[in-house]
Amino acid sequence: MAPPLPGPLAHLAPLLDQYGYLAVGTLIFMEDFGVPVPGETILLTAAIYAGAGQLHLAAIVPIAVLAAVAGDNLGYLIGRTGGRAFIRRWGHYVLLPPERFQKAERFFERHGGKVVVVARFIAGLREVNGIVAGTIGMPWLRFLAFNTLGAALWVTVWTVLGYTVGNYIGEVYDEIARYFGYLLLALVVLAAGLIVRHLLRRRRDRR
Repeated sequence: MAPPLPGPLAHLAPLLDQYGYLAVGTLIFMEDFGVPVPGETILLTAAIYAGAGQLHLAAIVPIAVLAAVAGDNLGYLIGRTGGRAFIRRWGHYVLLPPERFQKAERFFERHGGKVVVVARFIAGLREVNGIVAGTIGMPWLRFLAFNTLGAALWVTVWTVLGYTVGNYIGEVYDEIARYFGYLLLALVVLAAGLIVRHLLRRRRDRR
């Protein structure tokens, strides 16, 4: 029997109970071409189920990798065929308004293919990296290679994590929640420090 799931994971339990592997593949596939669904969360939850013997890790991993690669390649096809006209007209619906696309485009152009791997682990970039890569004209075979590597690493990390913590997920979640406020405060202080440094530098440059 799967352990009780805390927080947002609990909302996905009915999906896994009813649809199992289909829910895993569908949500990951949809997330990876821009649809705002909890693909990463369903992967973690499915791994917890596997740790409890409700699902099989040997099935979750290939399903998740294939769904992730397929979703990103659909995003690549959308970007390649629709281009910037697609971004201008439909970007808001896939969480990629023009101003966000410009930032992602600059990021991709600076760092090349490795961004496709890294983007898999960054919420926001993970959902749109295929669309951006297709729009800026990254060669498909290059994108496919880096994307497959990123998907394999991403699935491995989250399935191992979920499978390992499995029956202790409640305790782990409580510990994270306990220190989340301190982490958030530290991030706010860091952001404020960076902003102040930037303003001081601009002021010094003007002088």
